[in-house]
Amino acid sequence: MIHQYRNNGYNIVMDVNSGSVHVVDDCVYEVLPKAEKLFAQGVRDRQEMLDGVKELLEAEGTDSFSGQELSEAVEEILELAEAEQLFTEDIYEKYIGDFKNRQTVVKALCLHVAHDCNLACRYCFAEEGEYHGRRAIMSYEVGKKALDFLVASSGNRVNLEVDFFGGEPLMNWQVVKDLVAYGRSLEEPHHKKFRFTLTTNGVLLNDEIQEFLNREMANVVLSIDGRKEVNDRMRPHRGGQGSYDEIVPKFQKLADSRGQFNYYARGTFTHYNLDFAEDVKHLADLGFEQLSVEPVVADPKEPYAIREEDVPAILEEYDRLAVELIKRHKEGKGVNFFHYMIDLSGGPCVAKRLSGCGSGTEYLAVTPWGDLYPCHQFVGQEEFLMGNVDEGITREDIRDRFKSCNVYTKEKCKDCFAKFYCSGGCAANAWNFSGDINGCYEIGCELQRKRVECAIMIKAALADEEN
Repeated sequence: MIHQYRNNGYNIVMDVNSGSVHVVDDCVYEVLPKAEKLFAQGVRDRQEMLDGVKELLEAEGTDSFSGQELSEAVEEILELAEAEQLFTEDIYEKYIGDFKNRQTVVKALCLHVAHDCNLACRYCFAEEGEYHGRRAIMSYEVGKKALDFLVASSGNRVNLEVDFFGGEPLMNWQVVKDLVAYGRSLEEPHHKKFRFTLTTNGVLLNDEIQEFLNREMANVVLSIDGRKEVNDRMRPHRGGQGSYDEIVPKFQKLADSRGQFNYYARGTFTHYNLDFAEDVKHLADLGFEQLSVEPVVADPKEPYAIREEDVPAILEEYDRLAVELIKRHKEGKGVNFFHYMIDLSGGPCVAKRLSGCGSGTEYLAVTPWGDLYPCHQFVGQEEFLMGNVDEGITREDIRDRFKSCNVYTKEKCKDCFAKFYCSGGCAANAWNFSGDINGCYEIGCELQRKRVECAIMIKAALADEEN
């Protein structure tokens, strides 16, 4: 299975099953689909392939290349196929039975330390931090039980991850600090190592908090949408006043104090700012070097929701952003954009490629009162309540349902070139838009495919520059 496309002057060919990526000339690009068809029919002989390619090109009226060009193209294609970098077989599907039956451990928790927030973001899936329920703050006792549950459920795994989330976790700051200390106390006796992260809107950020974050948090996510007018439209205080002027200096100070590493300035774009490349540029111009600006996922009835008719403009914007990021890199002002970060040399492990984030199996969310859900986006949906920190997982059927969810159980993934990059996408989005965690969110899939294409094109452009 190959996928080929043109972007920013590059002819790019992806061999989906092997992960090989090639930048080719126009002749190879045009010959490839014909060669793939013949290869599938069992043609391996160079002359037979060349004759077949010529015949197919003539039938289409596209035989504009010289005999020498076609001969060289066919030879190059067959050499790549022989090296298992083109037309490769799917090596993963035959292992899917073993994959479904694999033993899993819990390795990460999203601790909802505050179902409350000091902002009233209009697109918040957590409903201003309440998650379809009551405002609540996690107690230290519940948090301790959550960490004990994680240690007990992690098997032989050494590295464990805990994300402090909300609402706004800084509204429960003392408990965050106390839980970090408790987690550290568990490391040596249990042979574990905690990696703590935190997501914040920045309103309560101060020097004391910054110092603690820099000492204890492996990563910090800073929520800001970009330009002042964009941010303040969607991320106001409860009284309606904007948050931009308040948070930008704090975020700049924190990012600089971390040496511009181990954080993300993370935004959301909506129907109102389809020119979101301007927001990425704005954040970069503010000095942020680790960026993520992602499409809102919302009920289509909401005025800010991304609609199907918005997709063409968004795809063009991703192309525009990719070109801009290449330009900045060449000027020595490069930034990392999360959705364009892709590893072509190694990439994620097989389990990650097939099932993604591990929600419902390796990764769980914990509410302030200790209930367990597959991830933060399922919190409050009672049909996905998996157990609690006192009793552990009591609904193993839910865990097994998520454990069996992978790119081969999702019909729309089977023939998608991006399946081993997105791993089937977000289960929560699939559920919310199709009613099935094995379904898909169509708009999200379209945007993901474009992001993969742009990310690979950027790799090609930067490699071209090095050469």
